[in-house]
Order: sequence, then structure tokens, then C-alpha cells
Amino acid sequence: MTDPFIPAEPPAKPRHPVLARLRAYFLAGILVTAPISITLYIAYLIVNFFDRNVGGLLPEAWNPGTYLPIGLPGLGLVMVLVGLTLIGWLTAGYVGNAVVRAGETVLARMPVVRGLYTATKQIFQTVLSNRSNAFREVVMIQWPREGVWTIGFVSTPPNRQIQSYVGDDVVSVFITTTPIPTYGYLMFVKRSEVRPVDMSVDEAMKIIISGGLVMPPDREMAVSKPAPADGAAAPAPGLAEQTAR
Repeated sequence: MTDPFIPAEPPAKPRHPVLARLRAYFLAGILVTAPISITLYIAYLIVNFFDRNVGGLLPEAWNPGTYLPIGLPGLGLVMVLVGLTLIGWLTAGYVGNAVVRAGETVLARMPVVRGLYTATKQIFQTVLSNRSNAFREVVMIQWPREGVWTIGFVSTPPNRQIQSYVGDDVVSVFITTTPIPTYGYLMFVKRSEVRPVDMSVDEAMKIIISGGLVMPPDREMAVSKPAPADGAAAPAPGLAEQTAR
């Protein structure tokens, strides 16, 4: 029964169809332009950073911008790409490899720099190597407690010293955080406790960074049916549906 002393709430006014449609168009415009604008802005910051810090190292006589009425954007980024390619080409030879080994010998004698250089080199060798399986498999594990599942990435297998403590059939799983994927936890989990997911690393990263707002499309899972026994006739199509009815 309605209390007579409490005034009844006025009925909600229907939203004007023109305003609702304009609001929908406005949100659609944001969804279209925001990702493109942010991507172009980040690309502009990267190109501008290399142009200011690397492009200025080029002598004016060799700088194409000296002979053009306007500056040449992206020159610093091109210089970095060409420089890294030349360094890789030089170190691939015998002389360049000898110079690199000599430099590593000098760094190995420095107490603090030695550990930093070794760790950084191992990380880049693991991530950039074509033969590496690091962060190539997406799995689900129960963490931080049983019954709660989270996405993890299988990294390199643990060495024998770690296997002597946790067992042989273990994998290294990296659990990253949202929305900054560079932070996380490294755990050694039994292979039987992880569940592989038919998902690429990029798709899993999108889920983590977006906080679950971006989900990849579902893939059709093939269900294997048991083969009929010898001499037994295969079930007719629609038999399960007829039985259920």
C-alpha cells in the first residue's frame, strides 16, 4: 500500500528520439576517432623524439632538411634503424664479434654493471630469438587462490637447480598485472595444473590491458566423437534429438 504522506515520484519523461540519436552518433564518433588519434599522437611523439635527439647528430651538409624548404620528419628514426642494421651486420663478422667479446670481458670485471648487462642481454636474447618459445603459450591457472582463474604466459623452462626443489614436470608461468603488463609475478607451476588456451599472446595482452573490456572472438572448438565399435552400426542422424524428445 502506498504511503499517502510520501509524494509519488513523477513518471520519467521519455527521451527525445532526436537527442538519443545524436548521442549515439557522438559516441560512435568517439569510438572511431579516439583510437586513430591516440595512435597517431604516440607515433608523432616517437618520431619527434628521434628527430630531436638523433637527427641533430647528422652534419648539416648531409642533412636533407638543409636543402629543403621544410624539415624532413622521421629522419632520426631512419638513422636509428639504419644504424642498428649496420651494427648487426658488423658484429656478425669475425672482427666485429671479437670486438663484442672484448667489450663483454671488460664489462664482466665491473661489479654492478656486470649483473645489469648480463640480465638485460639474457632478456633480449630470450624475447627476440626466433628459436625461443618464451611467451608463446597462453594458459589459465588458479591464482591467487583455488577457484579463481587468471591468464598466464609460459616462459622458458626452469633449470635443473629449480627443478630439484619443485619437481621435473614444472613450467615457468608469468602472471602480469592490469593495466601495466610489465609488472607481475613469476611462478613455477606443475604442468598438470595449467590449462592451455587457444589464444594468441596479443589477444591475451589485449584482455589484460583493457581489464577484460576487449575480448577476442570465440573460436569453434572441434568435438571429437568416438568411432563406432567393430560390427556396430553408426547411429542415425538426429538420434540424440529424438531420444531427448
